[in-house]
Amino acid sequence: MINVINFINFLKNQGIDYYTGVPDSLMKNFCDYINSNKEINNIVNHNEGGAIAFAAGNYLTNKKPCLVYLQNSGQGNCINPLISLTHPKVYSIPMLLLIGWRGEPEIKDEPQHMKQGEITEELLQLCDIPFEILDIENWKSQIEKANNFMIENKSPFAILVKKNTFEKTNIVKKENNFNLVRENVLKKIIQNTNDDQIIFSTTGKISREIYEVRKELNKESDLDFYNVGAMGHVSQIALGASFKTNKKILCIDGDGSLIMHMGTLATIGSYQPNNFVHILINNEAHESVGGQKTASSEINFLEIAKGCNYKYIKSIINEQELDDFLKNSELKYPAFIEIKVKLMSRDNLKRPEDTTLERKEKFLNKLENAN
Repeated sequence: MINVINFINFLKNQGIDYYTGVPDSLMKNFCDYINSNKEINNIVNHNEGGAIAFAAGNYLTNKKPCLVYLQNSGQGNCINPLISLTHPKVYSIPMLLLIGWRGEPEIKDEPQHMKQGEITEELLQLCDIPFEILDIENWKSQIEKANNFMIENKSPFAILVKKNTFEKTNIVKKENNFNLVRENVLKKIIQNTNDDQIIFSTTGKISREIYEVRKELNKESDLDFYNVGAMGHVSQIALGASFKTNKKILCIDGDGSLIMHMGTLATIGSYQPNNFVHILINNEAHESVGGQKTASSEINFLEIAKGCNYKYIKSIINEQELDDFLKNSELKYPAFIEIKVKLMSRDNLKRPEDTTLERKEKFLNKLENAN
């Protein structure tokens, strides 16, 4: 495997010393190191397209390419700026794309990654971006090749990263100062919901914990929709559903997810769904891919939700506040509740046993019968 420090130092020798992107689980050790080392210029961006734009702006002021890191699931967010900003036929701006390759062909992975992994190389080709698959023996020559291409052609170059490419760094995960445990919070929420409650939950460990809590409480529901992919879009899925049902919609979001597409708050506030409860579980981290810090500690989500015309705004930081909220039957809609939780989860979290297609059919059938 590749030593992360050696990798960073070699990039620096090639003139690449600015980093931006969205953390990825396959590059956890790389992301951990650049996030923890204060001597490294690293901007954790709101989404991958924003990282491309940041890298373009950075190049315009110093003529040096940035490294943009991302999971291949974020390629969709990248395509617009890669085609209409950095492409050689537009502004021709170089940058090195370091892309974690989830769903790599012939490698078992989760369903949301399989199609993306299948078309990862093709998408790069369609964007006229040459690429290499990072090799643990020849990585230095690959970086040199990428750098020479960027210097000569003034356009992006990509490097795909497979699982188990980087050595472990033993970086200690930083904690926050919150007391509530997310799984316990979700358990209380589930205990206080009716059987006909529709829940849309976000990408990552939140959905897995809801699944586990349901099992533990023997309170399984076919009206739970786990948004296993499409990071940042769960609230719009929930909003779309709210227009076609009179049932209360509970959207359980995460801070990394909400930040990725925060314009959703404006849309929800503008259309005023009268059955919509938006719960933000905030641990100030991208926990599912390694616990790297988000911008949440610098954001006042409550003021943003208020400015976007949510009608009920509440912050919860302890058990008493959570209990009081769950007893409140007089919410105004749309409602926005931020619950601040510890950065922690169990290592043995399971995934749903049924497939995504099976869950969708169960959801549709349950909702049809309930109506």
